[in-house]
Order: sequence, then C-alpha cells, then structure tokens
Amino acid sequence: MIRADETFGGDFPFEAHFTEAAGFRMHYVDEGPRDGELILCLHGEPTWGYLFRRLIATLATTRRLVAPDHMGFGKSATPPERSYWLQDHIDNLVRFVDALDLRAITLVLHDFGGPVGMGLAARRPDRIRRLISINGPTPFGQADLLERLAANFARSPWFQWVAKAEADGSLDSVLGQLGFNILSVLKLNGFENDAIIDDAWISAYAAHFARPEDCLGAIGWAKGVAIGAHRFETPGAAALSAIRRAPAMAIWGEADRTLGAEHFLPLFAELFPAAPIHRLPGVGHYSLEDAPDRIASLVEEFLRRS
Repeated sequence: MIRADETFGGDFPFEAHFTEAAGFRMHYVDEGPRDGELILCLHGEPTWGYLFRRLIATLATTRRLVAPDHMGFGKSATPPERSYWLQDHIDNLVRFVDALDLRAITLVLHDFGGPVGMGLAARRPDRIRRLISINGPTPFGQADLLERLAANFARSPWFQWVAKAEADGSLDSVLGQLGFNILSVLKLNGFENDAIIDDAWISAYAAHFARPEDCLGAIGWAKGVAIGAHRFETPGAAALSAIRRAPAMAIWGEADRTLGAEHFLPLFAELFPAAPIHRLPGVGHYSLEDAPDRIASLVEEFLRRS
C-alpha cells in the first residue's frame, strides 16, 4: 500500500482520507467545498485516483471531487481474504457512498469504474444526478451487452493476453509483478502521451504493487474476466427509468485498444439516446493521461449546461 502522505513529487497533493465502511481501509480524495456539487470519480485497471489528478485540480475550486481507490488499488488496502470480482467492488462502493451519505452524485467512470458505477446506479438510483463516461463502459441491462463484450474481447490485445495467460497458468505470476512491469501493462492497454513518463509517474502507478500479495486487485479483475466470475448488476424498472432521465455525456479516446468505441458507445447511446458523445482522435484508453485539459474542459462545459 502507498504511504498516505505520498504526493509523487507534488503531482498528487491531495489530503488522504480513509474509511472502514466496506470492511477494509479504503482511501479516498475529498477535495473542494463540501456544499459544492458532487463529482464521484471511479478508476479502473490497474490505476487509482491518481488518474484523475488534473480533473480534481481543475474542478475542485468550485465543486466537491471525491475519488475512492477500489480495494486492492492505490492507497487502499489489499485484504488477502477477500475476492475481487465486480460484484465485490460494487458492494464496497455502495457501502462507501452510504457511509459518506453522498447525494446528487455526478458519476465519472473510467475502465472498470464503469460497471462498478453502473452497479451503484442500479442499487442507489436516487443518489445519481448525472453520468459521465470517459472510456468507461455503461452496462445497464442492454440486451446485446454480452455479445458486445465478447466482440470487444476478441479484438483487444489486453483481453486476448488475459485469456491466454489464464489458460497457460501465467496470469497470476505476470500480474503479481506489476511493481516491475507496470509500464508494459499500461502500454498494452494504451496511452499515446509518452511525454508524461518520468520516474514519479511510473512510481505513482507501480508503488501499490510492491509484492505479489499487493497485486490481488489487479489479478482479480483480469482473472474475473477470464473465468467469467464478474456479475453485472441488473437494474430494476424504477432504476432504469430514473437513470435514463439523468443528463449524461460520453468522452471516448478513439485510439483505445482495450475498450473499442464501436462496441461500447452503442451501449451508452442506447441508454442515453439524446446524450452528447465526444470522440477524441489519437487519444488512447487512459484518455485522462493523454488529453487531461481537453477532458476537463468538456466536463466543465457539460456541468454548466446540465
């Protein structure tokens, strides 16, 4: 686990907060005025709240930005006795939101933060005000969800590797060394802005994964895909109706090699047919690293208009 006061050369200067609401030491950032409109940022694999650092710095002057680290990532603990499937992360997030009594939430979803956040929306639709997908899937009971997932997995280098590594028994050992091979994993998923790479940046993404036992979160998410252990939350009729009415926006880096726009933007458009979609050419999967200023501008404009 990363030290609570670690700022990575001042690039992540936010005060560390912790809660035991989900049964483990869960870290979160909570920046900006407490009476400001609430933005809840949810990361994916193998990142953490650091991914949102520039969005937080930009928006927290007038809004409240909350960014938790999922179990097994960032400054949160990696309990050895827990499982790390999608449904576990949804359970944790619901307990986190209930404990902090977060309301009128604008969800910002990246990577597996998408299905985790949509799980929260299914269980607590009354707490959701808006939704912003940033290269983050929005599974919410769509009829062709599994078909689109399968089509994406078949063309994604990351998911192809995950399936092969699980089949030949190397997945645990390779992802158990993320402290050493984090850059190659990030590159396989895809970002284009090599200028951001320096020692502090690599350390920010590698530091949590110092030992194999620290990598259970990253292993669990990949393994859950390979063995079909993740369970998407199915919304009830009331939740589906409520979320369909929420203002929404999608931002998608078109150079994403892990989550193809052609597979996931139709899921978003089916749920939110009138919502704006911004496709960013030359921007990869970790779009918040490739185009942080452009994304912050789009988010700011969307918040003002909605």
